[in-house]
Amino acid sequence: MYISPNISFAPNPHPPPPNLLTTTMKSLLPLTLLLLGARASCPRSLLKALTAAYVEAQTVGNHSFISTLGRSAPNFLYIENNAVLGDLSHSSLAVPINPDFHRSIHDVEQCASVTEIIAATQEHPYVLHTRIIWQATPDNLAVTGISLIESVVTDEGDWLFNATGTLDLNKGEKWDVIPLAARESREQIQKLGDWYFDRFGDVGRGDVPWHAEPCYRLEGGLPARGTKKGEDCIHVMPGGIKVPYRRYVVDEEMGTVDVFMGFPGLDRTQGQAPMPDSHLFRVEGGKVRYCHTVSACVERGCGIGEIEWPERR
Repeated sequence: MYISPNISFAPNPHPPPPNLLTTTMKSLLPLTLLLLGARASCPRSLLKALTAAYVEAQTVGNHSFISTLGRSAPNFLYIENNAVLGDLSHSSLAVPINPDFHRSIHDVEQCASVTEIIAATQEHPYVLHTRIIWQATPDNLAVTGISLIESVVTDEGDWLFNATGTLDLNKGEKWDVIPLAARESREQIQKLGDWYFDRFGDVGRGDVPWHAEPCYRLEGGLPARGTKKGEDCIHVMPGGIKVPYRRYVVDEEMGTVDVFMGFPGLDRTQGQAPMPDSHLFRVEGGKVRYCHTVSACVERGCGIGEIEWPERR
């Protein structure tokens, strides 16, 4: 999705009527205002219901549900590919994006979520990562609205974009709940995400611990493969790159951290300007198992031209 100071989308030519909201959507507005007593401040069950409703809204291109929750937060902010949008009817939320696959992670401590959507088979394919911060009451006992929605929305011409490749590789991965006895702390999980990006700026930092299987990063739609060495996988990374502006969502139950950041130099036409980027890591036993990236560019092909994708077998 090419970034522009005046980024906009064509209005949805077939907006859903108001009564198209599903039972889940209709029930969520009062649900978010419900005081939850002595339960967790932002319980996983509520976050799961909210992310399910977000996916439903995105599927039909109906932004009204999100707009309603956003208006309940005085400082609501919607950011798409580094552009702040005030009118959600001109955002990707107003475009029907029908997922072939979606995955959400839920950060109970921050009352936040990240949703990965892969839409490979519709006429216009997309892959996107969306970070949402749900606004809590002062006592952290209820969710009352949305403080922030931040999306990296990619389509043809963005960094290594190939939604079919993304979908196919994702099908072979296993993202089960981590057993309680094997779970790591949010600090340990986030540390591996930071280690990955710190390594770009300091080669002396050493390689990030990585499982030998499957030994690739799902970068756009490309399996960026490393080299297996015993029970480890070694990835060759460039150096001399400082990666700033990191924002984290951590889910200990799933062993995941998603890092939203600006990646400098990604679009060769923009010098060292940081490009919109999200990396979703799955951590198991102190090592990275999977990494999914989405990265948006200003110019088609990110200044490196078109990529000829081999036929998938």
